[in-house]
Order: sequence, then C-alpha cells, then structure tokens
Amino acid sequence: MTTFSPQQRMLDALPLHLREQAAQRYARHAPVLLDRLQRLYGHRADFHAWYADLMGAVGALHGARSPDLLALDARRAADPAWFAGQHMLGYSAYVQQFGGSLRGVIGRIAHLREMGVTYLHLLPFLRPRAGDSDGGFAVASFDEVDPALGTGADLLALTAALREAGISLCSDLVLNHVADDHAWALGAKDGDAALRDYFHVFPDREQPDRYEQTVGQIFPEAAPGNFTWVDAMQGWVWTTFYPFQWDLNYANPHVLSAMVQSLLRLANRGVEVFRLDSTAFLWKREGSDCMNQPEAHELLQVLRAIVEIAAPGVLLKAEAIVPTRELPAYFGDAGGAARECHLAYHSTLMAAGWAALAEQDAGLLRAVAAATPALPPAASWLTYVRCHDDIGWNVLRAEAGAQRLAAIADFYGGGDSASFAAGVAFQTSAGRAVHGTNGSAAALAGLETARGPEQEAYALRRLMLLHGLALAFGGLPMLYMGDELGMENDHTYLGHAGRARDTRWVQRAPFDQLRYAQRHDRSGPAGRVFGALCALLERRRGLPMLAAGAPRALLETPYPALLALTRGERFLSLSNFSAQPLSFSLSAIGAGRWPGAGDAIALAPWDMLWLERPA
Repeated sequence: MTTFSPQQRMLDALPLHLREQAAQRYARHAPVLLDRLQRLYGHRADFHAWYADLMGAVGALHGARSPDLLALDARRAADPAWFAGQHMLGYSAYVQQFGGSLRGVIGRIAHLREMGVTYLHLLPFLRPRAGDSDGGFAVASFDEVDPALGTGADLLALTAALREAGISLCSDLVLNHVADDHAWALGAKDGDAALRDYFHVFPDREQPDRYEQTVGQIFPEAAPGNFTWVDAMQGWVWTTFYPFQWDLNYANPHVLSAMVQSLLRLANRGVEVFRLDSTAFLWKREGSDCMNQPEAHELLQVLRAIVEIAAPGVLLKAEAIVPTRELPAYFGDAGGAARECHLAYHSTLMAAGWAALAEQDAGLLRAVAAATPALPPAASWLTYVRCHDDIGWNVLRAEAGAQRLAAIADFYGGGDSASFAAGVAFQTSAGRAVHGTNGSAAALAGLETARGPEQEAYALRRLMLLHGLALAFGGLPMLYMGDELGMENDHTYLGHAGRARDTRWVQRAPFDQLRYAQRHDRSGPAGRVFGALCALLERRRGLPMLAAGAPRALLETPYPALLALTRGERFLSLSNFSAQPLSFSLSAIGAGRWPGAGDAIALAPWDMLWLERPA
C-alpha cells in the first residue's frame, strides 16, 4: 500500500545505513519546511500527495550521494561555520576563458592554490541555449554540460580534483528562468498544458500592461519590456531578462520540485556551492516591483531546509543585487528560525568602494558599513571588487541620490574628462538615469591609462585599497579572473554580433597567458599587481580577527577620505581614498596604541595601512 507520509517516503528511498541520520535531519528541519510549503501551496487539493512525492525524490537523491560526498556532509555538518574563516578565498572565472574546458581548468588548480583559493565559482558551464544565451545564463538543460566545455565525466573529474586540492566548486543555478529551448519550454510550445503552467503566459496585453506600470527593466536598451509574444504559445510570456529567457512560475509547486531535484543532482556530481541566480525575481505580485517578495524568501527557505536534510555539505549563495537594507533577509527570517542562504553578495559595499575612489570621499562606504548588520551564525557576506557583471550604482540609492550616482557613473563610464578610469557605460532606463559601469578592475582603477611610474603606482594602490577592503571587511572575499594579473579591458566583443550591445563582455577577456607567465616579474605591471595582492592574501590568512563573523566597527576620522575600520580589538585598517597625503594621530581618532606604529600616521595618496595587536 502506498503511503503519503513525506518522511516515510524519503526514508523508503534510502539505504538502511543512511536512514537514522536522515530521519534526525528531517525532524530538525521539517517544521520550517512544511510550514513554508503550506504557505506557498497548502491551498492546493493535491498538496499532501505532492509533498510526499517531493520527499521521495529527495530521499532517492540523498541515497545516490557518493561515499566521498557523504563524508564531506558529515564533516561540514559538525562544523557549520567551516566557510567563515579568514583562510577562505574565492575566485570566479569563465571555463572557456580560464581553462578552455572543464579538463583545462584542472590544469589551473596550481595557480589557484598559489593564491590560496578555497572556492572556485565557474560561471555557467551547463548546456546553454543554442545561439545567444546571455553568457550561458539561458540554460537549456540543468543535467548536461555545455558540449563546447566537456562532458559529464569531465565535470566529475574536475570536482574530484578540486576536492583533493581543498577547493569547493560553485556552480550557477539559474532559478528565475530557463532558455526557450529547454525541454520544459519546448514541451509548452508543443501544447503540453502541464509544462505551459511552468511559465507565466498571458493571452493579451491587459495584465502584462498592468505589471509593466510597477516592474522595472533589466536591459532597457537591449531587451526593453518584461514580456515577449511567442507565436507557438499564442500568448505573452514573462521574460524579465531577455526574450529567450522564460521566467518560471513558482506558484506551480511542480516547478519548485523540478528545481530542487536539479540542484541535488548537480550536488551529487560534486558541486559544493550554488550561486542562486536572480533570487530577487522569483515571485510575481501585481502592483509591486516583483522583487524581494515574501514568497521568494519562503522558496529559498525551502531550498535551505532540503539541502540541510539531503546534502548538508552544500552552500547556497544569494545573487541578490539589492540595497543594503534588503540584504539581511537573504540569510533567513529575523528570528533565525528559518535559514536561507549561507552566503550573500555584498554589492553595496563593492559599489561604495568604487564610489569612494571617484569622489575621494569615504562617506558612502561609512554609510554602507554602518547599515550592514552583524552576521547570523554560520553565514558570510561575499565581498568582491569586480565580477562578470556590471557595477549597478542604483543599489546605493538609499545612501546617495540619483544626481550623485550619475556623476559617479560618468566618472567611470567616460563622461568625466578628469577621470583616471577606462570604463564603459552600461544600460539605464527611463526615470532611473544612472548608467551601470563595466570594465576590468585594472581599467577602472587607472592602470590601463597610467602614464609613467607615479600614475601606475597610484593605480596599483587604488586596486589594493579595494582588495584590502574586500579582505578586511568581514566575509568571504572573491577575486575575479585576471584581476590578480591586472588584466585590461577587451573590446573585441564589439566585433561579435551577439555581444556588441552588451558592454559586460569588456571584462570577460580570455585569461592572459603572457601576463600569467610574467606574474613573478616585479618589473612589469602583472608582476607588481600579483605580488602586492598575494602579499595581502597571505597576511590575511594569518589574521583570525578577519574571519567573517568577527566584530566590526568604524572610527571617527578628521578626513572625509579616511576610512578607519576595526575588527575587534586586534585589527585596524586605515585607508586613504584620496589623491592627497593624510597625516593624523591614532589618539585623535580613538584608536589607541598599536605595536610597531607610533601615534603619528602618514598615509600617501591612495595608501592603506593594516595594524594588528598580538593575542
């Protein structure tokens, strides 16, 4: 006789030796799991049968984990803050640009280990849409590797090699949408009513037009609007990003179940971290901006509970590029009863760092730091200087008005003749006239345009200022491919028909083999960047007070350009975000005495000083 008990269905799918521990984990996380699922889907007549089916699938996938991964689960479950120490360092790269293929990335492990990398985020490597695929974010299959990058066996070989090197592989899991040639979309086009319900489809413009009154636009120049007419569907399909990326309908519980199983299958292939792409957009509500809705958080809490049950060695990372005030919710509810993601991008900190360089004023940084709450247990910010995406200045709207942000965007996007930056403007939309900015870290910091030793030295200091901020603030810092070598902008995308309108490709250059070969030559820019950064990384690894959860505070300073950041009682970072030298006394800013430093401090233009006290 078939049972509809979710727990029993899960246990029945497991081998005997895994059942006791799985039952304990289920008992611990089922209250939140069931509560959130009932909120989302409890009104449906088939809810209990669907929930039992879901847990049966979860049990089967948990039972399919390899002995190595089960051992990893056990170690990490016993040390839930394993990823929050100062030894952690991330690195983000495109497979095709970094190693050419998944097997090629194995050949880059020595480079990663030289820097101390413990976490590798490989941008989309699953089978993408044929043709334009938004850099791989239009996924045609969650179960197949992009044939241009390798095979499923290559993925298993890579994850095994990375585990052996102490590096966790992070994969994107695009939650909000799939490509229009994904099997679900193809089935919907062919008339499968069940699959049609995986998407938001409207017969006419009446409801889409109402949504458009309150919903913003992501790519207003390249892909205006949020809906696309699809002849085969005889309807308007919700497409937040590009017309070929169809938003998933999470009001349908079968969509959630399918995505849960996709995640767990990838976890069973050795993926240890999931960058949950476009998490803010998961739930649609008329009259709202359809971002950060309560149900989106409930969906993430469901994912977290299931991961804790079936693969507790796995981390979830929220790709929520939202204002500071909206970030803490991605760690879970305010009371801590329901956890969401282990990691969250701190995009406002990143943007404020670049703003400080442009304005020669650390005011926005201080505002962002002051608004950043303490981390919950076993959680971490993801801090960074650059990534594959644009710098979206609008995340700082709460701290700076549109006029101020527009001036900063102009500084980096070519609109300010006095700027040291060689950036490229990104898209904007009517009523929110603040362009995003693209460009490599070196180009934006002035290394690309530097003329002469002094300008190059200043550009290098600006780079280290921002990397120092990401390393010292409190989080898991992540480097972007090539930034460790001072790689410059790549404008060849302008000759590519599918990329010419998307300036993000300017920072997606192939890994520079010549610069890599010169990384230890301190007479050249690549060697100077690599040497300075590696020295910072090595020093951080020896400073336990820079662990993610250690206390953080700001000191009052006499200069707008001076940022004085403490981590507990044993670490002080002093950063000069201006082209002018600064002199001040530690006693005047209430910093006390520090070994090896007198009371009088002098910081050169764009300079940084780390001070520490012994335990």
